[in-house]
Amino acid sequence: MVNLETIIIEGKPFTSVTVKMPKTTLLAVYNDVGYIMCGALDVKFLNDHLSDRGIISGRAVGVRTIDQLLSSPLESVTTHAEQMGITKGMIGKEALLKMS
Repeated sequence: MVNLETIIIEGKPFTSVTVKMPKTTLLAVYNDVGYIMCGALDVKFLNDHLSDRGIISGRAVGVRTIDQLLSSPLESVTTHAEQMGITKGMIGKEALLKMS
């Protein structure tokens, strides 16, 4: 099952995606600038192999719902996210607001 939903954070629109798969659920919240995602995101791969794309992203681990993703600290962020002031340990919702 795939669920797409528009969510508003402090007046700013984002899209949330939940993909229920066998034994796991993929979670992401994004806008035109960047995204945060569950532990399935490989930040090291993005930094090491796709750096030229300038991907702005962060990863939260141990989350099972969009609400948890929004309220959990980011375990890692891409280099390009850091350049926008998004840091490891920042709450997901705060990181998204820096992307808007």
